[in-house]
Amino acid sequence: MIPGPLTEDEWMPDGFYSHAEQQGDDHDEGLLDAVRAFLSRFIAYPSDEAAVAHTLWVAHAHFVDAFENTPRLAFLSPEPGSGKSRAMELTEALVPRPVLSVNASVAYIFRKISDEAGLPTLLMDEIDAVFSSGKAEVHEDLRGLLNSGYRKGATAGRAAIRGREIVTEEWPSFCAVALAGLNQLPDTLMTRSIVIPMKRRRPGQKIEPYRRRVFASEAGRLRNRLARFAESARAEVAGVWPDLPEGIEDRDADIWEPLLSVADAAGGRWPETAREAALVMVAKAKEKPATLGIRLLADIRDVLDGRDRISTTDLLGALDAIDTAPWASIKGEPIDARYLARMLGRYEIPTNNTVRIDGGTVKGYLRAHFADAFQRYLPAVTAVTAVTDVETQACAEPEQRYLHLDSGVGGEQVIRNKQGVIRNKQPESPYARLSPEVGNSGNAGNGVNDSTPACAVCGFPMHPALTAAGTHPSC
Repeated sequence: MIPGPLTEDEWMPDGFYSHAEQQGDDHDEGLLDAVRAFLSRFIAYPSDEAAVAHTLWVAHAHFVDAFENTPRLAFLSPEPGSGKSRAMELTEALVPRPVLSVNASVAYIFRKISDEAGLPTLLMDEIDAVFSSGKAEVHEDLRGLLNSGYRKGATAGRAAIRGREIVTEEWPSFCAVALAGLNQLPDTLMTRSIVIPMKRRRPGQKIEPYRRRVFASEAGRLRNRLARFAESARAEVAGVWPDLPEGIEDRDADIWEPLLSVADAAGGRWPETAREAALVMVAKAKEKPATLGIRLLADIRDVLDGRDRISTTDLLGALDAIDTAPWASIKGEPIDARYLARMLGRYEIPTNNTVRIDGGTVKGYLRAHFADAFQRYLPAVTAVTAVTDVETQACAEPEQRYLHLDSGVGGEQVIRNKQGVIRNKQPESPYARLSPEVGNSGNAGNGVNDSTPACAVCGFPMHPALTAAGTHPSC
């Protein structure tokens, strides 16, 4: 569990600031505790992990030129009045050289990033107004700046007129950026962002009202301490690659490395706290498909649960019937075969297929067509034991896996593999070897029959590959 923030009395005793400023020693965990406690007084965070991420991001903004990447911080909510603008106000009070803007031009932002005074921290509120439908194309330059600027050394090329000559110019785009808005950001920005899903406060959930004129002095002292911390620890974090928890890799590693580096420099409980927060937030981010294409693949995998093939008509009907999916109304119309083919073609899935179903031929898809895309773009079905069936290799996904589940329906054993949930005692299928079942005497290919040994714990039949252990792995 991530520990809660220290109370005000714990981190701000009498004379605390004056002593800290005299000593100039901010290279410890107490500073981050103080920042977190200050923020938590005014912001109703959706979780402890969100408070940790915000604290670390604020601190990282003081180190930003020492890092290879700088993650975007995104406060997003489905409704107004969820605390996004307040979070931006407090961020502005604590970061170096803040530029809080609602409608700044791209030219202005480029020039601020090139300011000799130092890199700004760009804070953009109401970002949904920029990327809303009908306006996104007008702001493609801004999206390009925000996308490229998360990596050090990124520039934008422009042509400028100098007298009678046209010259090329390279404008840097690297700087720390925090965003706030309704709903979602463009997919390319979401993958570069640490997202804090803000919510309206529950009845009885109290926070202090924030007034800049009242708390500016307190925030300023914290900002100065963060600046001194960055100055003293810059050499420690520059060029150092922190240890990442298992499961945080690729783009997730890019955006969390700076924050974990700051936590390591602070020491104390922060290295562990930061990694716990990273694991939780990365896992939550993966629960929602990153793009519409990924969502389509995930829904198709659910539709194909237990099937080895499906007609295009049936697939479209099944997708439209998913109440929580968008397929019944994409731009006001249900998706059709052309839309499906265009989306699946991006993943090199063959789309002009004729398949045999119920003795006839129709346009459709085999599960094997999706195997590579499922494996590359979707999280794997939890598995405990690998079982290879030579006769099903051609149409099954690579490294097909089976998982015994304790629960069953009507005394049936339930097996989970990448093709879905399969129950025994079902009628013999003409495609039995493409969707192996346990206890079905017609499926000789999977090596399970009435003489198969039973699990010593639950009593259900076991696949031959599991008999050496004597029990199902989940038992």
